[in-house]
Amino acid sequence: MKKIAKSILILLLVASLLAGCGTSTSQKNEASQTTKEKVVTIDFWAAPNPPQQTFWKQMAEEYAKVNPNIKVNVSPMPESPTSEAGIQAALAGGNAPTISENISRGFAAQLVDSKALVPLDTMDGWNDIIKTRNMGNTIQAWEFADGHQYVLPIYSNAMLFAWRIDILKQLGYNEPPKTYSQIIELGKKLKEKYPDKYLWANPDLIDSTWWKRWFDFFMLYDAASNGNKFIEGNNFVADDKAGVATLKFLEDMAKNKLILTQKATDPFETGISVWTTIGPWTFNTWKDKYPELKLNETYVLALPPVPDGMSTDNVKTFADTKGLVIYAQSSPEKQKAAMEFIKWVYSNPENDMKWFEITNLPPARDDVNTNEQFKNYLKDHPELQLYAESIPNAIPPIDNAKFNDIQTLIGQKAVNPVVAGQVDAQKAWDDMKKAIQGVLK
Repeated sequence: MKKIAKSILILLLVASLLAGCGTSTSQKNEASQTTKEKVVTIDFWAAPNPPQQTFWKQMAEEYAKVNPNIKVNVSPMPESPTSEAGIQAALAGGNAPTISENISRGFAAQLVDSKALVPLDTMDGWNDIIKTRNMGNTIQAWEFADGHQYVLPIYSNAMLFAWRIDILKQLGYNEPPKTYSQIIELGKKLKEKYPDKYLWANPDLIDSTWWKRWFDFFMLYDAASNGNKFIEGNNFVADDKAGVATLKFLEDMAKNKLILTQKATDPFETGISVWTTIGPWTFNTWKDKYPELKLNETYVLALPPVPDGMSTDNVKTFADTKGLVIYAQSSPEKQKAAMEFIKWVYSNPENDMKWFEITNLPPARDDVNTNEQFKNYLKDHPELQLYAESIPNAIPPIDNAKFNDIQTLIGQKAVNPVVAGQVDAQKAWDDMKKAIQGVLK
């Protein structure tokens, strides 16, 4: 009997030990599974531009080393036929990424209308990004009409004008003119000395394609109005005086035959014209194709001119700029992970420096011109110095879903007919204003 009892006791002990082992193994498996479940995967659509894709893939790889619980999959955004169309198709199919870059304010306004974007300023970490990245001034112009921020600008090309200083010196100028009347006077002297040359060769001035207004009308209007908004919400709030002055400047140039609207091959580079709009992407082309063009020898850079009587200090200009957004279709968990990734990227100015080196696009920061991180690069690339200085004074595109129609009307009703000599500046402004107000109703 005692032997039987002893045997039963041994069996119970063994069973207990086995059960304990089983529980331990089960707990380990559950813990392992829990660890795996903590990994949040987010999709990041980069711009269809190889340098930008290279940068974001580098950031994703480096982030994985410090935060393995968030995985960032970087891929180029589809273009079907445009990146905007690709995003809209993904949204319609419920397949939008968590984050994408390459978003302009105008397109963002369309996405906001359809409730597709997360208001970034409502998320934890937003204020940290703005403060750490030192972009308090730059971000102000990005506020949407409803008071929210939907786009974090990544880069900002403060658009400038280039002048053929070598030709200007032949006319008696050691620096470019800064006001409308000074430019008209220079243009007249140019025509007297070189009848076959033009002040500005720009066939886009008679083309109504909407995006072309960024690089003529808005550069001049933003300067003339000191950055006054053109559209706010669904209201036309443009500065009438500045708008008419901008068109009158175009009218005066056209009347004095200072504008060449016929297409010509590289007119500025070959000296047919002495003035042109220019973005930082131009310089690599010049190095390859026109190595004789040298900063402060054959050309100089300048901000847009202003109407007579205005200050020529801290002049505003148009910003060719895009940023990133977080899509509302993604889960709260993914949205939070996306913000953590963005916050990490912009917590260190070295990452903005990497961006600058890889893409040649100036980061959307207030301190690119003063931060030690960028000084050596700007010293080696002096042609980018004024772009860096001008970032805080650069005005992004309008934030209205009908931006395409609005900017097409600026061309059709104002810029194009004024340059063609068909209507005067005041009537053109009035016609354009009425047409745009009709679109906004």
